[in-house]
Amino acid sequence: MDVLALTQKFPQTQNCAGQDMTTFAVNSAELADIVKYLRDEQGFDLLADLCGMDWKDRTPNLGVVIHLLNTKNREYVRLHAACVDDSVPTVSAIHPGANWHEREAYDMFGIKFIGHPDPRRILMWDAYPYHPLRKDFPLAGIEVPFPAADVAAVTGQTVEPAPMMGGPFVSSGGHMSGAEPQALDQSWNEEKPKS
Repeated sequence: MDVLALTQKFPQTQNCAGQDMTTFAVNSAELADIVKYLRDEQGFDLLADLCGMDWKDRTPNLGVVIHLLNTKNREYVRLHAACVDDSVPTVSAIHPGANWHEREAYDMFGIKFIGHPDPRRILMWDAYPYHPLRKDFPLAGIEVPFPAADVAAVTGQTVEPAPMMGGPFVSSGGHMSGAEPQALDQSWNEEKPKS
């Protein structure tokens, strides 16, 4: 990887001390241009991963981490981009595989990808009002009505939400290879009274 060429072309890019791969903090406004440059000029032809992050003690707290791979040289590069108003530019036009990664980051963190061709939620239902992987989201979750009326109408059954499976998980002690983690709250597996 030609670090000097990248930092000269994009002067706001900062080379960070990555322990496992070359890592850069990039200006979010330049994110798509940097990803395109790395693909076209430096051979990083595969987007291996894109995920949202919530750094509790940083401002801004939301950001995106992208891992790119140069398949010819077998070399990775990591990009960190902080969100501006919870938004960053999409890279799905450059790497189409980013499409679902960006939708998941929107769904779980509320990060908006400017220019994304299909910015719908991918895991939660469209009307779900929260983003569950944000640090301010409670560990036990937030109860909301589950929109399963269509399922109930088709099956003729009453739809009950799945029980919360407790948490956080704890170990019963000893070596981890022999210990099965268990939830603090085991009420989900208790017999329910028949009505």
